Amino acid sequence: MIRWKFLLAFMVLGALPLSARAANEDKVPYWASIDTDLANMRVGPGNSYRIAWVYKRRNLPVRIVRREGPWRLIEDPDGDKGWMRDLLLSRERSAIVIGEGLAEMYAEGKASSSMLWRIEPGVVGLLGKCEAGWCAFDVDGHRGFVRESRLWGAGAPEAQRRE
Repeated sequence: MIRWKFLLAFMVLGALPLSARAANEDKVPYWASIDTDLANMRVGPGNSYRIAWVYKRRNLPVRIVRREGPWRLIEDPDGDKGWMRDLLLSRERSAIVIGEGLAEMYAEGKASSSMLWRIEPGVVGLLGKCEAGWCAFDVDGHRGFVRESRLWGAGAPEAQRRE
């Protein structure tokens, strides 16, 4: 009898992190990226809806603003919104360089470190950890740190807008 109570308590405790994680995944908005070389954005949540945009840019960051079954209402870096299947999206974080002029990539997350590259607006890369206004950024293996203010896809998804 004691063995069954112990087993039941263990199963309940083991299920708690799973349910917390599932609840977290239901929260919108959240960041995602396009996970394929060709992705259709539709005007509604279904294959019968007209295609509004065809994306041909893997890792393009998008903001998920609503969920409906396997469909996600996304917002792209230009502010366009439409529906995309969840299978075309990844939770891997990415970002796109925004703003005027070239963004500078540094060896460390501080302006006093060595500048490695200058990156044009529109360049997409994989996003790492962001701290103190700097984000780790990887553009096709070229790794460094870029100011968070120059990246769309970094920071809290509720607050960020494309400039």
